[in-house]
Amino acid sequence: MKTIVLGLGNTLLGDDGVGIHTLRRAAEDWQAVDDHADKDVSFVDGGTLSFTLTEILHEADNLIVIDAAQLDSEPGTVRVFEDEVMDTFVGRGKYSSVHEVSLAELFDMARLIDTLPVKRALVGIQPQDVDWAEQPTPAVNAAIPLACQHVRSLLEAWRG
Repeated sequence: MKTIVLGLGNTLLGDDGVGIHTLRRAAEDWQAVDDHADKDVSFVDGGTLSFTLTEILHEADNLIVIDAAQLDSEPGTVRVFEDEVMDTFVGRGKYSSVHEVSLAELFDMARLIDTLPVKRALVGIQPQDVDWAEQPTPAVNAAIPLACQHVRSLLEAWRG
């Protein structure tokens, strides 16, 4: 089973880059504890999304997306949405994105060609400020370790 952990965001837009910052930390953490990390789990910087990511979805049995998400909560709040709950969250406009292609559109394309990963999850982090900055705000930066814990928990649970 191939699991792809996909970090999204623009690291030049402050909190929007939290998906990429979390991805990097999660990859380091996972490789430190798993001797076989390179065989069944791939960590992919998806940037600001594009239709080219449908190829990545085609390769995945399982998918974890890490991104800034409008959760209507305090900055730095982390929430995990799995499977159909994720589909509902990203498909009803609750998941606002500044990316060129929405995650909902990417999932729609994957469904059309029957490549939507069986297991999927969104680790969403509430942003505070999406403006020119190379680092997330302190509240969002402080959420990265918790987001990494959620990624690791999902990877371990899905591995069985």
